[in-house]
Amino acid sequence: MTELLAFLRGSGTDHRGRRLDEILGYDDDRLEYTHDYIQWVFPLREASGVNPRAPVINDALVAEFAADEALRVRLRASLDRMLSFYGLERRDGRIDKGPNWLRRKGNWFTQGTHNDLRITRILKCLCALGLRDEAGHLLACLLALRSSEPDCGIGDTAFRYWQDAVAAGSTGPQESRSMI
Repeated sequence: MTELLAFLRGSGTDHRGRRLDEILGYDDDRLEYTHDYIQWVFPLREASGVNPRAPVINDALVAEFAADEALRVRLRASLDRMLSFYGLERRDGRIDKGPNWLRRKGNWFTQGTHNDLRITRILKCLCALGLRDEAGHLLACLLALRSSEPDCGIGDTAFRYWQDAVAAGSTGPQESRSMI
């Protein structure tokens, strides 16, 4: 846990020697085509099935997040970067389409992609580490987009996973390995 905590605080690195701020500085193409950072930026309680070197959340890390606003601020910064990647943004206590929505939505919204799994991971992590309100705002945004955007290509299964992620709140250890 100390390795993950140092990474999330910005003082340590992931399994490839990258710092969190370095990853958050990636351009959208690099975020899209690099697949082993998301498990560090948004860790879960269950082991990743695709990145065996990814850390997992434990009760001690959850307690650190509950006690340390600076950690929650850093997690919100990670969320903001990924929201921008998806063409979304946080503002006025909600999440909505951002100024780059039209440019970014074709990368994930008009068809099911691996980004569906990333969004599930983000929602589960936010809930597990004390940002349940932000997870709820993201889910509300996704549901609103689904009903208002005619070119939504994301299937029912992905939306069910997203709803389940927030409803469950990722409050306990999971039996299965995550595919994200």
